[in-house]
Amino acid sequence: MPTQVTSALRRLAHTIREFTIAQRTVAIIGVAVLTLGIVALTFWITKPSYTPLFSGLSATDANTIVEQLRTDGVEYEITNGGGTIMVPEANVYDERLKAAAAGLPSSTTGGYSLLDKMGVTASEFQQNVTYKRALEGELANTIEAMKGVKTASVQLAIPKDTVFVSEKTDPTASVFIATENGVTLNDDQVQAIVHLTSASIEGMKASDVSVIDAQGIVLSAAGVGASGAEGKVASDYESRVRSSVQAMLDKVVGPGNATVVVAADMSQNSGQRTEETFTSPTDAPSLNVSFSSDATGGAAGGSSSSTGVLGPDNIAVPSGVQTSGTVTSQSVTKNNAINKVTESTTIPAGAITRQTVSVALNSSVASGLNIANVKALINAAAGIDKTRGDQVAVEVVSFNKVGAVQAAKALAAADAAAAADRTAGIIRTAITIFGIAIPATVALFLIARRLRRRNEEEQELRDMGELAEMRAMMNDQTMPIALSAPAPASLTYTQVPPLEPGDNDRKRAEIDALAAKDPQRTADFLRGLMDDRQPA
Repeated sequence: MPTQVTSALRRLAHTIREFTIAQRTVAIIGVAVLTLGIVALTFWITKPSYTPLFSGLSATDANTIVEQLRTDGVEYEITNGGGTIMVPEANVYDERLKAAAAGLPSSTTGGYSLLDKMGVTASEFQQNVTYKRALEGELANTIEAMKGVKTASVQLAIPKDTVFVSEKTDPTASVFIATENGVTLNDDQVQAIVHLTSASIEGMKASDVSVIDAQGIVLSAAGVGASGAEGKVASDYESRVRSSVQAMLDKVVGPGNATVVVAADMSQNSGQRTEETFTSPTDAPSLNVSFSSDATGGAAGGSSSSTGVLGPDNIAVPSGVQTSGTVTSQSVTKNNAINKVTESTTIPAGAITRQTVSVALNSSVASGLNIANVKALINAAAGIDKTRGDQVAVEVVSFNKVGAVQAAKALAAADAAAAADRTAGIIRTAITIFGIAIPATVALFLIARRLRRRNEEEQELRDMGELAEMRAMMNDQTMPIALSAPAPASLTYTQVPPLEPGDNDRKRAEIDALAAKDPQRTADFLRGLMDDRQPA
């Protein structure tokens, strides 16, 4: 381990040993919180993303697939009461291929795979039943793939084709839906199921499909053609019309000064009506004309005959002229062209038979309004049809403001309570954050201050050592020269050996570094050395 790291760890350990009990407690809490946060973040980042491997499994298939996952060492999770197995996304396709090779899942709701198991000796009845089961299974599997649908079951009623029946009955279907916990199918999803089922069967209409959920609620009734019960269709229409009229009146008289009530009667019967209309074209030629004549002989000198043929409007027209006792009659037959129009009308369920709109206006703001104009606006906004008996009633009355004041107070109290809850949540979050951050900050501050103090002390010790070394170096450099005189004739000089060049250079470098680092202290130190060298 490098020397710098070792010395840093040694200083840290020494600083921690000098902590008091309170400081150690705060430091331990801060380190524990930081460690837990790092561990939780690491666990969340490294956790694999799970995706469904199989859904809607039976208990036997689920147990077999779990044993296969354990053998392969693949992590898994079981949800939806054991019907769904979740595995990491990276292992989904490998495990599906292994399960398919092992023939899993073995239990199935049917589908076109039933046709693969049908032998060549199957009777016509078996073929028809197997084909119907295959259609039901495929539809159920497709519906189960929708979001929120747990299981689905489809029952088809397909009439048998025969030449002995003049009118053919349309096929019908009933769909049973079991949703996941807390999931409710909306109208768009129900309509998707209805149209998916009706479009898969030849001759089936959307009004021939019934959808029922696990609670026994009819989501779409056969013959109605709309999702929900009969009352829901009427209430949806009433709500839509009321919203339109209310929005218009709020712009005219202001919010809160008008109230609207809509009542609609809807027919739940469906059927077909055929009408034929005949008209005579003008100036049209006859399709065909036929003539016939008849001559009859009579007695000589006899009286003339006055009989004739009845013509238009039962007026007698002479049929012939008596000449020499012979009577001749003629007739003309013309077939004229006519116009024939045949209309077939399908009457769906949910048609509006009659609706009424009641509007109450606040008298305090309606004094300057033209009630006739307001009624005309309501008629246009609600789509009033007087030929079917629709009615609109507009009355100007005094509104009771006690309920409005109480409602305003209740709304204000609810808003204040919601704001207080939000504020309390923010305060709790802030307290939690500060409760974690403040001890950690205090612990880090104390540790940093201890380390800084320790570094200052060590720096002072190093400076003192450098000063001592510099003092010793100055003493060595100012050592006097020793002289000796062995003979009076000549003088011999003896000098102390000089310092090694390497040591001298090193000390000069240290002196230069100290002078560059702290010139003032170096000058004081040198001044003190010079004072010490001066004789007393």
